Amino acid sequence: MLSHHSFFKWLIGYEIQRKRNLLRAPEGPLKDFLSVPFPSVNSLFKEADILAVDFETTGLDAVQDKLLSVGFVELSQQHIKLNTCYHQIINTKQKLKADNVIIHQITDQQQKQGLPLEVVVEDLLKALAGKVMLVHYARIEREFLQQACLELYGLAPSFPMIDTLVIAKRRLDKKDVAYDPSELKLGALRENHQLPQYFAHNALNDAIATAELLLAQTSNYPVKTALKEFLL
Repeated sequence: MLSHHSFFKWLIGYEIQRKRNLLRAPEGPLKDFLSVPFPSVNSLFKEADILAVDFETTGLDAVQDKLLSVGFVELSQQHIKLNTCYHQIINTKQKLKADNVIIHQITDQQQKQGLPLEVVVEDLLKALAGKVMLVHYARIEREFLQQACLELYGLAPSFPMIDTLVIAKRRLDKKDVAYDPSELKLGALRENHQLPQYFAHNALNDAIATAELLLAQTSNYPVKTALKEFLL
């Protein structure tokens, strides 16, 4: 359960920031995104419109490194809408590091054929408008998306987010027993919920895998559980 302080911070913080940034945002994709109110924290979680998102990046530093690919899929009424699947490689205009290529399997040639950052971020913001962003390990998606918006639009907005890693961590913490941090990895959590393994480090695969994990994690929650119970 969220504390009163956390609830107050979400309710006031996100909405005030959205409205303030809306006044400052230049005409275009970011302003269009900010023009749509965020979902009410008191709405039912199982009725929430959610966008599961995953990024592959050239590294872990959002300032020095770049977004390399974006994948997302919508969840509505507790259903994953596979006809909304999106996957796009971004032309970062940099030579990729060999150790990263081994992980994400995106080559320099594929990167050169990718779309510009501004096109992919615009697509993402359009899909995300009026929805909650779902991720696994929020720091990467939050920091890289904010940095991309800062570079493109001069603003780094806040995004309402649900993190499947945090949901799992809260459950483990409540048990008050020691656990291995590796238990919080996406693949390990999916295995724990008896979900099949997908090829990892593909942005769309990981977005779908995260969406499925969320549905498994929340399947036994009461129907009247509010969205605020899951927001960061």
